[in-house]
Amino acid sequence: MFLWGTATAAYQIEGAVAEDGRGASVWDTFAHEPGRTRDGHTGDVACDHYHRWREDIGLMSGLGVNAYRFSVAWPRVQPTGAGEVNPKGLDFYERLTDGLLAAGIQPVPTLFHWDLPQALQDQGGWMNRDTARRFADYAAIVAERLADRIPLWITLNEPFVHMAFGHAMGIHAPGQALLLDALPVAHHQLLGHGLAAGALRAAGVREVAITNNCTPVWAASQEEPDVKAADAYDILHNRLFNDPVLLGEYPDLSAYAPTLDFIHDGDLETISAPLDALGINYYNPTRIAAPPPGEVLPFTDTGVTGYPTTAFGWPVVPDGLRELLTGLKARYGDALPPIHITENGCSQPDELTGLGTVEDQARIDYLRAHIDAVMAARAEGVDVRGYFVWSLLDNFEWAEGYHQRFGLVHVDFATGRRTPKASYEWFRERVAAQNTDT
Repeated sequence: MFLWGTATAAYQIEGAVAEDGRGASVWDTFAHEPGRTRDGHTGDVACDHYHRWREDIGLMSGLGVNAYRFSVAWPRVQPTGAGEVNPKGLDFYERLTDGLLAAGIQPVPTLFHWDLPQALQDQGGWMNRDTARRFADYAAIVAERLADRIPLWITLNEPFVHMAFGHAMGIHAPGQALLLDALPVAHHQLLGHGLAAGALRAAGVREVAITNNCTPVWAASQEEPDVKAADAYDILHNRLFNDPVLLGEYPDLSAYAPTLDFIHDGDLETISAPLDALGINYYNPTRIAAPPPGEVLPFTDTGVTGYPTTAFGWPVVPDGLRELLTGLKARYGDALPPIHITENGCSQPDELTGLGTVEDQARIDYLRAHIDAVMAARAEGVDVRGYFVWSLLDNFEWAEGYHQRFGLVHVDFATGRRTPKASYEWFRERVAAQNTDT
């Protein structure tokens, strides 16, 4: 069965950050620090999904999707990231799971979507190897409650983005600007994935996946310095997180670290335990050139030009998704498990009309072209088994606060009112039609 779904993340939609025993996450801390998010926005209330989840399941049911990718908030389940479990937190995700199943929608949980418990960050966070072990403990706790009802589980969401934006550049929580010294964060996340995969299987989970944000990398020219820089970027963004999981080895990281002493014996065996699926999040290609003299990084991002852009300024290149998928198949061959597109979508300047509707034709065009790209990749032999739109709801878009709207459903953040957009109706019709063919 092909999974047609939508995706969200806990801190971006749940709200209720201080209710029912939830602990603080790094995003609670970060968003309340002056200057960290646009206009000082926080996820304190967000979409109030914690209280309005039944309404949101109703929206999914009306959409006709058969799957929903959400994330479990670690600090809602384990307020300090270790030790004592918060039963009310687990109860919430059990209610959500059972509500989805009653509506004929498969829950697809992601265990970590960047909201590390602040108490673990205070002990070093993902720079601390012990966090990987704590993550496996937490995975076991959630799976013990829900493994009997949920077949497919995702361990991590976009470990590259969490490393780069959260630890190397300081754009996201926890706000560290370590540059290349952030590399242990990549390894410890991957180690956490491997340990959590074992814990999930021990609890009876049937299918384990990881979600990586991947991008086709285009050299700015065919001159050797630009080609070499593009290869270096491809290693950092794509291969650093795919090779260890799929091949059991790291690519050549000499451009980034003189030593890899944070990798211990046996780590790669743990990380490369067999996967049942690979989640791919796609938004756009990346164009890379050789860096100017004196730069720390061995590449420079020149931006992709000549294409339409989203409200975020991201280039809209649907065929980049087909290129990415066929490239993964060519690179990894039989080592590549079935793929789910676990995020794909665009922000647009959506506004309610006087009639109370949102006419987001640009999003419809975006989704149509990207779904067509997925189907083209399938026709070329790539085993893609799911497509999840980012996102069901307009939500808290990290450092951009509430200024970027990605949802199929418009949210009035002052009242919480939900209004399906034109793209919601289009996607409902596309899913209904596609289900007759896949």
